[in-house]
Amino acid sequence: MKTKMLNWIKIAALFCIVACIADFIILFVLGNYYPGYSQLKNTMSSLAASVSPVSNVLSLWWVVLGFVFIFFGFHFKKAFDHPNKNVKIASWLIILYGLGEGIGSGLFKADITAGKMTNSFLIHDFVGGVGIVAALLLPLFMRKIVSLKNNSLFNSFSWIVFTVGCITIMLFTIRFSSEENSLIRLYRGLWQRLFLLNFYVYLITISVIIYNNQRRVSFHNAKK
Repeated sequence: MKTKMLNWIKIAALFCIVACIADFIILFVLGNYYPGYSQLKNTMSSLAASVSPVSNVLSLWWVVLGFVFIFFGFHFKKAFDHPNKNVKIASWLIILYGLGEGIGSGLFKADITAGKMTNSFLIHDFVGGVGIVAALLLPLFMRKIVSLKNNSLFNSFSWIVFTVGCITIMLFTIRFSSEENSLIRLYRGLWQRLFLLNFYVYLITISVIIYNNQRRVSFHNAKK
């Protein structure tokens, strides 16, 4: 693999790590500029809705974040330089997450007018849902790429991430109680952020693996 390509793969991995950490920080910082906003009770989408004082800033950031994940997704495929359909699928899942939860959520705001969901809200929900499904499926394909024989710890970690992802997104989306103030519904923001934290830790782990692999390849090429 050429040195220039190796460098781009490492850059993509570093961008992904920085983006995951930055997104969490930006969400918490911007939440402080929205009076009455609760990180535990309110969704991230409501922070970017038109009524929010930080709407445009967060929407712009999500678009940028989406492009970073798409950039990483394309170079992810090049990092695993062998013909494996699971690599291609995992690459597209990362790209879909960037398109849905990143660019799509940034361009289409979750606005409610006169108590009704707007078309923008429906599109926001749809593209965000596509991104969430992509995030949930990623560990199932990654465990086939980084095989059990090569890394049993990562295999177990992938199953844990998938399980935690399913539980948190279920808590976020399913209404267990019809009561408006039930704990499950009251802390939707918490479940959403736990899902995001779980996925970002996994993406960072993948990025570190890719970065270290490329460093070893670069070192091996330099010794030739």
